[in-house]
Amino acid sequence: MTTPAPAPFTADDYRARMDRAARAAADAGLAGVVVAPGPDLVWLTGYRVPADTERLTLLVLAAGQDPVLVVPTLEAPDAERATGAPALTLRDWTDGVDPYAVTAPLLAAGGRYGVSDNAWALHLLGLQRQVPGSSYTALTEALPMLRAVKDAAELERLAAAGAAADATYEEIKKVPFAGRRETDVAGDLADLLRRCGHEQVDFTVVGSGPNGASPHHEAGDRVIERGDMVVLDFGGLRHGYGSDTSRTVHVGEPSAEERRVHDVVREAQEAACRAVRPGMACQDVDRVARAVITEAGYGEYFIHRTGHGIGVTTHEPPYMIEGEQQPLVPGMCFSVEPGIYLPGRFGVRIEDIVTVTEDGGRRFNTTSRELAIVD
Repeated sequence: MTTPAPAPFTADDYRARMDRAARAAADAGLAGVVVAPGPDLVWLTGYRVPADTERLTLLVLAAGQDPVLVVPTLEAPDAERATGAPALTLRDWTDGVDPYAVTAPLLAAGGRYGVSDNAWALHLLGLQRQVPGSSYTALTEALPMLRAVKDAAELERLAAAGAAADATYEEIKKVPFAGRRETDVAGDLADLLRRCGHEQVDFTVVGSGPNGASPHHEAGDRVIERGDMVVLDFGGLRHGYGSDTSRTVHVGEPSAEERRVHDVVREAQEAACRAVRPGMACQDVDRVARAVITEAGYGEYFIHRTGHGIGVTTHEPPYMIEGEQQPLVPGMCFSVEPGIYLPGRFGVRIEDIVTVTEDGGRRFNTTSRELAIVD
């Protein structure tokens, strides 16, 4: 795809995000947040750590306190080049120095902090030793909506990622399925995602025949046969933001039962997408889809939540599942992906990414949801 790249984020964009995170922490009764390498750090600063390292790298945010990024000295030049670097202070440490002693003055004794989910236990324990009485709670629990509401620039990137995934689906329908292994088709999907503009491929699920009854089936050596239903679920990152779409195709003509199951899933997915509106509880999106499938007699075969948030990662809060009472807010983006999985026989899933608008919802995926016949 040759669509122009979106305008890059600026230091001011990252400054605003860090300010928002610090204020949200204070509103939640936290002393601040500490952010380890991973998607939260990328979203807040634009800094992507060059490699998985045991050396402490930590962003500390607190209301009324300038943001500080603690980094190893040997990685400081990379951190200084991050787009968000002008909006924060770098504090580096060298090998042989205790990094927790360097970080401790930034934290309040007895303070409770939100911490990014993928922080190493080694580092949290080191901070607890240096900062008496400090404690930590996962950001997903403490500030689950921190990244959930996207601004216009983020929505533009998610729309571009969705369009690239749609282009991938249109192309994959043209490749041979019968007589090839699932891994062959998965390789085609990965190649097409990259050709259509993705810089990162996160998953390429190809579940043929009975393998389609396993929602997260890893493509294997099973040879796809004529008469197979095939679940395709694929996505990754484009311009740093995620795509995730599912369609189910059939190799040759389907049976009446296969068509019926597909129709039920399509109706459930359509009903849930049409129901999206501001103020609606996340769980109600799940309830709408589940009601259609249950009424059709397949309720016990819908074995996962209806959806998940998406942004700088392909799975993040909020989640469309019973018990999640978080209301939908304009700018939230999430998948709507009901499915039916008949053990030992076949499965069906249809998935679009939806964003909440001021008066409803809008899909980022627009390819046909009818059962496609492939060769």
